Amino acid sequence: MTDKAGAAIPASTTGPQRAPSVARTAVVWEVLRGALARLSAESDSPLEIVDAGGGTGGAAVPLAELGHSVTVVEPSPDSLAALERRAAEAGVRVRALQGETRDLPELLPAGHAHLVLMHNVLEYVDDPLAALVDVAGVTRPDGAVSLLATNVVAGVLHRAIAGHLDEALRLLSASDGRWGEADPVPRRFTAEQIVRLASQAGLPDTEVRGVRVFADLLPGRVFDGDPQAGRTLIELEQAAAVHPELSGIATQLHVLAQRPR
Repeated sequence: MTDKAGAAIPASTTGPQRAPSVARTAVVWEVLRGALARLSAESDSPLEIVDAGGGTGGAAVPLAELGHSVTVVEPSPDSLAALERRAAEAGVRVRALQGETRDLPELLPAGHAHLVLMHNVLEYVDDPLAALVDVAGVTRPDGAVSLLATNVVAGVLHRAIAGHLDEALRLLSASDGRWGEADPVPRRFTAEQIVRLASQAGLPDTEVRGVRVFADLLPGRVFDGDPQAGRTLIELEQAAAVHPELSGIATQLHVLAQRPR
């Protein structure tokens, strides 16, 4: 899997290179901070967090830096090696386990995690529902699952903006969320599809936000000479994430699901 949802928001968001990258992850980390605060208030010990398909630790290492006990389950040995290097450089420990999402029941006890991350994974697994069932199985009652997946509506918009109108039209009606055989993404989702999958997996309580509504559309020159543009973009992304119309065109959809007690 590719790297996940980035590091915690740094104090400085100025600079044309940094501003868009920080804005792309701001919404996810805002939600995660809220979930961590709630879960920490109900626990006397560090939280157990699992990053399923956690790649090289882009999310896992910052979570470990916050003092949580983090486990990454990832099929790629190269990614796990990079994760271990990143964790060592940060001075934290992250447990690294090689395996697919479907291996979770064998790798971890049932109800192990307070929080499970499943970012950029639903698009690639053979059976999204089965994978979510396994994720729910290792989540504690009243724990949370963070899902991040590619939005099919944004795919239509981006293909049209790029001038590939036939691919945009095909994607708009495609049952598999792909614009053609050359599409590098195996599937995309609508918000309704992710919420339905979560409910079927035993995670009926969900919050949905759009991620990267504007960050992927803005030209880099927007940030030239404007030290406040990065912070403004973050605020714009946070507001758009819950806007009933704008959130629907976000590049990704973030769903925070809670497992019932």
